[in-house]
Amino acid sequence: MNQTHIRNFCIVAHIDHGKSTLADRLLEETGTLERLGKVDQVLDDMDLERERGITIKMHPVRMHHTAPDGTEYILNLIDTPGHVDFTYEVSRSLAACEGAVLVVDASQGIEAQTLSNLYLALEYDLEIIPVLNKIDLPSARVDSVTEDLIDLLGVDPDEIIAVSAKEGTNVQAVLEAIVDRITPPSGDPEAPARALIFDSIFDTYRGAIPYLRVVDGEFRKGQRIHLLGSGKKAEVDEVGVLRLGKEKVDVLRAGEVGYLIASIKTIRDARVGDTIADADHPHVEPLPGYKQVKSMVFSGLYPMDSEDHQNLSDALERLKLNDAALTYEAESSAALGFGFWCGFLGLLHMEIVQERLSREHGLAIIATIPSVEFRVHTTNGEILPVDNPAHLPPPQEIDYIEEPYVKALIATPQAYIGNMMTLCQDRRGDYQSMEYMGGDRVLISFDLPLAEIVFDFYDRMKSVSRGYASLDYEFDNWRRNSVQKLDIMLNGEPVDTLSMIVHADKAYEWGRKLTQRLKKLIPRQQFSVAVQAAIGNKIIARETVSAFRKHVTAKCYGGDITRKRKLLERQKEGKKRMKMVGSVEIPQEAFLAFLSMNDED
Repeated sequence: MNQTHIRNFCIVAHIDHGKSTLADRLLEETGTLERLGKVDQVLDDMDLERERGITIKMHPVRMHHTAPDGTEYILNLIDTPGHVDFTYEVSRSLAACEGAVLVVDASQGIEAQTLSNLYLALEYDLEIIPVLNKIDLPSARVDSVTEDLIDLLGVDPDEIIAVSAKEGTNVQAVLEAIVDRITPPSGDPEAPARALIFDSIFDTYRGAIPYLRVVDGEFRKGQRIHLLGSGKKAEVDEVGVLRLGKEKVDVLRAGEVGYLIASIKTIRDARVGDTIADADHPHVEPLPGYKQVKSMVFSGLYPMDSEDHQNLSDALERLKLNDAALTYEAESSAALGFGFWCGFLGLLHMEIVQERLSREHGLAIIATIPSVEFRVHTTNGEILPVDNPAHLPPPQEIDYIEEPYVKALIATPQAYIGNMMTLCQDRRGDYQSMEYMGGDRVLISFDLPLAEIVFDFYDRMKSVSRGYASLDYEFDNWRRNSVQKLDIMLNGEPVDTLSMIVHADKAYEWGRKLTQRLKKLIPRQQFSVAVQAAIGNKIIARETVSAFRKHVTAKCYGGDITRKRKLLERQKEGKKRMKMVGSVEIPQEAFLAFLSMNDED
């Protein structure tokens, strides 16, 4: 097809603003999908995505649209996630497009992630098509949200398209705007073949399958290709386009979006952001790639049954093939045995991975307390990245420690400004600015330690704002702070999987709260269990799980008191021996106790 009749675009929005539903309507309007018998959120093909109402992975799909003048167009849609944890997926979509449909909920208005995705799209110099969704709701504020969009984008009111994706109202206007406003892809069809990998999946039988946007030239079966980043060469077995499944074609030309199969053995050889070129022209200039995905949250994953260690290893390897953001390495713990130390984009990403391990691979796992990466400056001048508290050097070798800070944007109704300020200040936040976005919404900017964000900040924010506030954040800088390692000990033995790095001002409070929670969660034994929180050699909090006690003197109905004392002393000696050889079972709830540390007891 003529390159001028191709449109590549994505849909970006805050979570739950109707992005996936609008994608469904576009598929119906273009005849890609029949309404009868379909499921909602077609592009959300994981059960988890449908259950939670969120998009986790990007999903490219090709549609054919006939304009009112009879011209045939190819529309390549790349659906994107909306949660802040999956911003990297959005950036990958934007790099493969010329335009973005920005969806805003008419009842909720502009949210923090709306602004974040908009700024990302503007960085890639994309054409923005503003769409006001859910105009059918009784709570819709069409006029006021339209004014907010005009102020934000500086567009004419006529350029904002009001739709109801659920009812299908005015969806045709969105298709016409995509054709009219988004520029066709640039690129030279006669130049040496060059394409950008924006995603990749792994097939057990066919190897890594890169999804690509062809920039120059063309790709066809039998062609020799060269992956510039990995240096691998291969012969193309199949090329095709992505409708609701893979559809084989003879050739992929400049401007088109599709997939390529070339017996690429591992997904590491088809890295996202790499450039695929013709093997006969290996010295072409690589295309601009993506920023390296960086894990923000770290946690240990251990099998409940030690015999499942190999199964967990295989499951993580398979998940890694289709999730470039997941990182893991082998780890061992005195308390939990052999497992893996994993890196995630955020708590939601961590939760999704755990759920997939449970559902798709039938594994029962224990997840340790989440942590973030710190930079440790040693006394001999070294800088060590430490994401696991167990790897922290001894105190005498540490000069100082830096922790990561993020720039957080919180969009909230004016009525909850005080609550947001209190919450952020309690989390050691530094106030930066406040901006009134029109209507009842305010955008508050804070610099916050990442360690304070990744635990229960999101839930607390939703709680104190009755669900109306939204959050977006990005890494800002490293700051020197007084942080130290807090150890949890059971009967004098430190439990490495319960250790954490905390700020000095909160160490006593967190140690006290955590020991109190663990006292309730650890099962009682035949001997007493001391639960202690310590910083270095100093015990800062202690609780005791009392022992079960058998009434050994019940059979003594009288007689000399020394007989009873003798029985009690023998019981005491037995419990002492039992304590020396006994082990304390640590339930999964103990590792989750830290996530609710800031809740009221």
